[in-house]
Amino acid sequence: MGFNTSLNQYLYLQKAGTQFSELATSSQRVATVLRGTTDFIALGDNDVTVYAYFYPNNTYVSQIRYYLNAQNDALLADVTPMSANPPNGIPVTANKKTYTVISNYHKVPGINIFTYLDASGNALSLPVSDQHVVKGMKVVLAVPGSESSSDTGQTMTLSVSLRNRKTNL
Repeated sequence: MGFNTSLNQYLYLQKAGTQFSELATSSQRVATVLRGTTDFIALGDNDVTVYAYFYPNNTYVSQIRYYLNAQNDALLADVTPMSANPPNGIPVTANKKTYTVISNYHKVPGINIFTYLDASGNALSLPVSDQHVVKGMKVVLAVPGSESSSDTGQTMTLSVSLRNRKTNL
């Protein structure tokens, strides 16, 4: 009996470690993309649409939307390439791809995925009337913890400074 308990604890810790490692990798990828945001299209508590470089070797930004699926158990990214950088380019919707960023997402009740920050690091209330005041974001991502329904899961919070906010002249 003691062996089974130890084995179950080991397997749980191994699963939790793997999930946290995947969460860390996904978090860094999301942070890298959002850090390169050139402009916002739409801001939401649990979704955001931006112009950013999804792949480092892209010539033009893409229209990228991060959002939860209908069941709130997967974080997805729709990536629509642009024909040129805005304001001249248009989305090439025929080439839109949807990626699963986190397949076993855990939506923590009462916690928003995205919080938008001004230049002083203060949280902005939605709706944001002037999206140019957004200078950073706080991103909260989570995966399930134990099978206990009261478990809040493993959560990772990132602060992202937006470094590519350019104004077209």
